[in-house]
Amino acid sequence: MNVLKPYSDLHGRSSRWQQFIYDWLGRAPLSGASTNLARSAGKSSIPDKSFCHGDGEAAVLLIHGLTGTPVEMQAVGRGLAKEGFSAYGMQLAGHCGSETDLLRTGWRDWYGSVEKAWREISLRHEHVFVAGLSMGALMAMHLSVQHPGKIRGIGLYSTTLFYDGWAVPKLAFLLPLFLPTPVGERYRFIENFPYGIKNERLREYIHAGMMAGNSEEAGNLGMTGRSLRELRQLISLVKTELPSVRTPALLLQANDDDVTSPKNSEYLARRLGGPARIELLHDCYHMITIDQQRDEVVRLSAEFFRNCLADTAPSKAGNNLQRNEINIKLPPLTSHRNVPNKVQ
Repeated sequence: MNVLKPYSDLHGRSSRWQQFIYDWLGRAPLSGASTNLARSAGKSSIPDKSFCHGDGEAAVLLIHGLTGTPVEMQAVGRGLAKEGFSAYGMQLAGHCGSETDLLRTGWRDWYGSVEKAWREISLRHEHVFVAGLSMGALMAMHLSVQHPGKIRGIGLYSTTLFYDGWAVPKLAFLLPLFLPTPVGERYRFIENFPYGIKNERLREYIHAGMMAGNSEEAGNLGMTGRSLRELRQLISLVKTELPSVRTPALLLQANDDDVTSPKNSEYLARRLGGPARIELLHDCYHMITIDQQRDEVVRLSAEFFRNCLADTAPSKAGNNLQRNEINIKLPPLTSHRNVPNKVQ
């Protein structure tokens, strides 16, 4: 068991000054365009990392997060395939290439690729579920609003509405003020240690991949102010749509999420227009689909999707869970910035 320093380098080391900077401002907040991702910068095309696992009658569309990659959904996809589902991991527009590729796209482009993937899968499968990680969860909710009654259930993993996790810089609440400014153009959000991952070996592997510019496997190292503005626009839209999200929803989140606190799931559960169930995980961080409890994510998701299928009337899926029966398992949150003392 190693003591976890909240704002440190890959191995948990930091000077007091570094810790202060990371704590309040984050890593390299005004670094501008990426200059250290040599391999990423030299790419001439975006590789296709989408995948399909399994041959079940019911399908699950898996959506990765902003600056992420379908690889972060691979373990859940394989697990759902073993549970009898067909799992499709789609790739958001502009992702898995260079930072320039990402900056050429916005949230409408990202959603457009989700819509396209869903339509293609719906032609092959009568029953389709959708699950997304972080921003991918926002995409899943927006898709369900655009196509009411056509999605059997949604899995919302580490949903990102508020950046209020314990590793997020304390001055992050000022982002809305300066993102529209020239300073905002140079802003770069680079995740602090532990980068959403509790498992040390996996964390080292992912961090090394990001530093080497291996965006198709590890995702981009940072997020620019422009992409953050696009994300904020999507968040604002989805918040207004929550009462119209009537599709049964499973909300999975780490109790010690370092990026988005469990208050995100609580906020959702109280505003969604359909039945919702929250499950908190206690041995992982933000990236629950690859971290130490990824098998539990598979188990809970498969169980939830099967329960949705048990209702023989698609338009009434989930009606056996009434609004006053929402399963919210949240402990009292005295401070959502409490830092866990240990890391496995």
